[in-house]
Amino acid sequence: MLQQGVVIGRKPNRRLLPSSSLCLCVSVVIFLAGCSSKPDPGTLVMIIESSPINLDPRVGIDAQSQRIDELLFDPLVTRDQHFNLQPALAESWETPDPLTYIFHLRPGVRFANGQPLTSRDVKWTFDSLMQGKVRSAKAGTFTSVSRIDVPDERTVIFHLKQPFASLLWNLSGAAGIVPYGSGEDFNREPIGSGPFRFVRAQQDNFVLIERNPNYWGTPAKLDRIEFKVIPDATTRALELRKQSADVAINSLVADTVVTLERDRDLEVMQAPGSNYAYIALNLRDPILRDVRVRRAIAYAVNVQPIIHYLLRDEARPAYSILPPQHWAYDGEVPRYPHDPERARQLLDEAGYPAKNGVRFHITMKTSTEESTRLLAAVLQQQLREVGIALDIRSFESATFLADVTKGAYQIHSLRWIGGNQDPDIFENLFATASFAPKRANRTFYSNPRVDELIQEGRSTLDREKRKAIYDEIQQILAEDLPYINLWYLDNVLVHTKRVQGIQLGPAGNYEFLRTAELVN
Repeated sequence: MLQQGVVIGRKPNRRLLPSSSLCLCVSVVIFLAGCSSKPDPGTLVMIIESSPINLDPRVGIDAQSQRIDELLFDPLVTRDQHFNLQPALAESWETPDPLTYIFHLRPGVRFANGQPLTSRDVKWTFDSLMQGKVRSAKAGTFTSVSRIDVPDERTVIFHLKQPFASLLWNLSGAAGIVPYGSGEDFNREPIGSGPFRFVRAQQDNFVLIERNPNYWGTPAKLDRIEFKVIPDATTRALELRKQSADVAINSLVADTVVTLERDRDLEVMQAPGSNYAYIALNLRDPILRDVRVRRAIAYAVNVQPIIHYLLRDEARPAYSILPPQHWAYDGEVPRYPHDPERARQLLDEAGYPAKNGVRFHITMKTSTEESTRLLAAVLQQQLREVGIALDIRSFESATFLADVTKGAYQIHSLRWIGGNQDPDIFENLFATASFAPKRANRTFYSNPRVDELIQEGRSTLDREKRKAIYDEIQQILAEDLPYINLWYLDNVLVHTKRVQGIQLGPAGNYEFLRTAELVN
């Protein structure tokens, strides 16, 4: 297994595996592409699939907004490679009791416009959310906070209504601090204190940022970054091949990456990621409510050939929702290696004998996206081997997600991107109080012991005690199987050779741009 959190260079001896005509078409198009203008010598051009929706860090919740915001704004605390919390704007903090968090701000921090950043700005950032001065889905994240005090310019005190161990996590990442008085139109000209500052943007075209000369930390080495919006996957590959773009991360299909690996002017980097794929089972269904059936399905699914052939070895088997790099991860849980005989035995015990090779029909809902439909087709074949007839129903993405959100399905497969980096995700997914459609417990799983452990984990500040609590939760979930774990997707980054100094971490965000540089 590759060492977690380290830079991985060009992948060695990776042969082109048998695949559909898609790979051949992409290869021909890419290698027959003509030349085009090269990027500006001082500007790194990074490909993104879509424009950020809102660069106000209090508001933007889409992936592009949050990842770019992390370069423009600083949070109070930040996350390291193992999802531990480290100082950022707050150089230190203490919790004298479970309801009080006292943060001490770094001296001399300024926003990109030169204005000093003080405790007043921190208070305004979160008060404007909690008091509805800006409309945002993030407001619910801070319902545990009763008030924020600022006794001086460098001290911020959060008072909680009840103990909430995930407060620090919610104050990290894209929870950047904005200047006092920032209103709903702040996203037009966002001003932060991060290593880069906003220059301009054009919807569905580009976002341009540049190095922040007032940054308090280690200065960025890049003069400018242009985030170039290219929705089409083949065009993204062409831009890299022609070197009219420099970098793309997790935005190229696996077959295309195989092709680009053979280009001497490009580098492919791959490292363990945290994005998690799973199969969800609706426990209100009369067939799937039987844990023996769920375990039989787990034994019938063979993950390794899917990773090898469909994902081109750009993933690793998953044994928990939390990523292996996480401090709360427990990999020593019950596992379900591919064992069709054991699956058939469990189905017999559950009262589903095979009749003409079929025990029962279940339906898997998918989107019309190609990779999702390919996965469903493979699962259909694997389940057929143990007598389960999997009927596939594909829907346009909005319809599919609406049904999933309501819990209107028997089986579906999706991914958690980023949300599984905080163990408090167990409350959202598996607490009895979190049933769909209000929350994300779309499997309708209910276990009193898990409910009890979730509350203990949320109110316990001692990390070792929290680790023991989350270990037990992971053990129980591995036995009860509301989710069948599939894999963690690797982070795959393709870049031109004029880009150096990339450090690829597990989160799949744009933090590597803090250390990247351009060479002639």
